[in-house]
Amino acid sequence: MIRSLRLVDFRCFEALSLELLPKQAVFVGGNAQGKTSLLEAICVLVRLHSPRTHRLGQLQRFAQSGFGVAGECWGEERRVSRSPDGIEMRVQGEGVDSQSDYLASGGLLVWMGNEDLELVRGPGEVRRRFLDFVATQLEGTYCQDLTRYRRALRARNLLLKDRRPDEGQISAYTEILIEHGEALQEVRARLVGQLNEPVREAHRAISGASESVSLEYRGAGAHDLRAAYEQAAERERRQGNTVVGPHRDDLILKVNALPAADYGSEGQQRTLALALKLGQGALLEGERGNSPIYLIDDIFGELDTARRNALMESLPAGAQKLITTTSLEWLGRQAPPLFRVKSGTVSAE
Repeated sequence: MIRSLRLVDFRCFEALSLELLPKQAVFVGGNAQGKTSLLEAICVLVRLHSPRTHRLGQLQRFAQSGFGVAGECWGEERRVSRSPDGIEMRVQGEGVDSQSDYLASGGLLVWMGNEDLELVRGPGEVRRRFLDFVATQLEGTYCQDLTRYRRALRARNLLLKDRRPDEGQISAYTEILIEHGEALQEVRARLVGQLNEPVREAHRAISGASESVSLEYRGAGAHDLRAAYEQAAERERRQGNTVVGPHRDDLILKVNALPAADYGSEGQQRTLALALKLGQGALLEGERGNSPIYLIDDIFGELDTARRNALMESLPAGAQKLITTTSLEWLGRQAPPLFRVKSGTVSAE
């Protein structure tokens, strides 16, 4: 899948060139040595996305003005670089102008990390980001709709904060929110429906229990955004903020018909978080016909033996799995290729 990775001034790495094997590799080292940054770099290279920050400008090494990430992915040479002038994307040496075009020609990813517990416990923003990350891999126009919606939302919120808002401009931005917001909510609703069964199957495999799991999409103003904005007009002027639309959507997670965040035990919540990611991978493979790459960031220390074993058995045998860990105790006798990560350097063992 990913054959090589090269970094320049990315996080703690001044420079790195790494060859990867197609099946599985484990990166072992202490905390704050660069293990997670390796997986993050792959995520940026493939999906132009960091699971750790909204701002790509935070990825450059301290006191540097930019970064570069490159590698051979699915038989193509890809490169993403950031400078004060912006982001440059290249595939096979040719420049790519739009992020949508770059993503459309890329591959599939599933990120699994300790922060996934926030999918169950955390605010709606975490679950929206999860849906967005899956949707951009399945729907070619989703990224464009999301970008245009966010830009219009920021502009509209600034207008609403004005003591004497320009109603004409607000109305113009409302039309943009309706156009792209309805497209986003349609995709999200369909996606949640598609995720239900693979998440249930993954949950059964990991838990070994007969608990019922369900996912429910709750769209803020979905099905008629225009009417929702009309009904919320007075409240929006009073609060100085846009109160309906995809930025207020949520994904409701239940175990045994009860909200998992409120009534699930920690074990149930961790199992559900794992099931969401495994369900994502199964859906991506089912829709695209190819296994995604699994980037698994130091989660085994938080799982009991039964869940660790069930997770490893649930991962597709043919998928490339890149794993970080601080300890090798969970590995069996037949360990995969190991790489030692220390102070921004990587060496094979």
